[in-house]
Amino acid sequence: MKQINLDCEGPITKNDNALEISGYFLPEGEKFFSLLSRYDDFLTDIIKRKGYRAGTTLAFILPFLKAYGATNKIIKDYSRNHLSLVPGAEKTLSCLKEKMPTFIISTSYQPYIEALCDATGFPEKNTYSTALDLDKYQIPEEEIKRLKKILQEIIALPSLNLSGVKRKEDLSLKMQKTVQQLNEIFQKEIPSMEGGRILKEVSPVGGKEKAEAVLASLQRTGGKLSDVMYVGDSITDVEALSLVKEGGLAISFNGNAYALRAAELACISPHTFPLEILAEVFCQEGKKGVLNLVKKWPNTLERKIKEKILTFKPSPQLEITKESNLTDLIKRSEKMRKKLRGEIVGKLG
Repeated sequence: MKQINLDCEGPITKNDNALEISGYFLPEGEKFFSLLSRYDDFLTDIIKRKGYRAGTTLAFILPFLKAYGATNKIIKDYSRNHLSLVPGAEKTLSCLKEKMPTFIISTSYQPYIEALCDATGFPEKNTYSTALDLDKYQIPEEEIKRLKKILQEIIALPSLNLSGVKRKEDLSLKMQKTVQQLNEIFQKEIPSMEGGRILKEVSPVGGKEKAEAVLASLQRTGGKLSDVMYVGDSITDVEALSLVKEGGLAISFNGNAYALRAAELACISPHTFPLEILAEVFCQEGKKGVLNLVKKWPNTLERKIKEKILTFKPSPQLEITKESNLTDLIKRSEKMRKKLRGEIVGKLG
C-alpha cells in the first residue's frame, strides 16, 4: 500500500514555530534564533560533527525560553493562535489521508503539532515530532540571570554567512570566533548548568530521526520504501529524502538548497493542490507514473485539473532535479519559499 510522509513547516504550514516563539519570548529573539540556526547548519553540513543531529536549534533555545518564563501552556496557546497554513493545506491533508496512510514527520515541538491537529482534524497518532515538557524543569535564579546575559552575548556576535562555505577554514576570522564562542556556550557552559538538563534530555526529531520515523511508519503500514512519497523542504529532511528516493518518491516542496540537492523532484507552488495530483498518480501508477507526468507537466492533466492549476499565480512548477537545472531550481524555489513564508524564515536552513 502506498503512503505519504510530509514535513509540517513548509509543505503544510507557513510558520517556523520555534523562530516565532523565540521572537515572542526573547529580546531580539528572531536574530538570536537565526544565528543559532546557521550554527546548527554549520555543525550539520560543513563540519559534519559525529553524532550531531540537524535541528538541534530547537534544543539550544529551550534554556533561554525557560529563563524568560515559557511554559507548556503558553507555547501551546501561542502555537494555536498563530498557526498559519499554506493555501490549500487543510483540504490537501484531508484528501491525502482519505487516499492512503498519511504521516506528518516534523522537527517542530509537539505542542505545535497538537495545535495543527486540533485545527485540521489530522490524527495526532499519525505524527512524529519533538517531545517537549518545559514545566518539569526548574532553573535557579542565578542561572536565569546568567542565561539572560549569555543571550545578549550571542546577539552581539558576528553573524554566520555560510554561502560558499564548504569547510571550516572558509569562514572569516570573525565567523570563526562566533563558532568558537558558541561551541564554548553550548558544549561546555550550559551543559554544566542545572538548565543544561534540557539540552541533554530534549531530543529534536532532526535529520536522522526523520529517516527513522519513515521506517517506523512503514512498520505500522507493512509497506516498503518504494511505497513512500516523502515531501520535505529543509536541511532536516535531507536524510529522509535520501532514504526514500532509493525506491520511493522524494519531493522538495518550495525547498531550500539542502532539500533540493537531496530530492529527485522539485515542486514550486503557492498552493498545496499539486501534492494531491502527485499523490493520486503515485497511488495509481507509482513513481514511474509521477516522473512521466512531471516530464510533460501540466500538458497531460485532465482539462478541469489543468484549468484549476492555471488559476494559481504564479503557476505551480514541477521538475525533475538534475545537476544541469539545480542552480536555477534553487533560485526559483527559494524565491517562492520567501514569498510564502517571509524573508527571515525563507533564509533558514
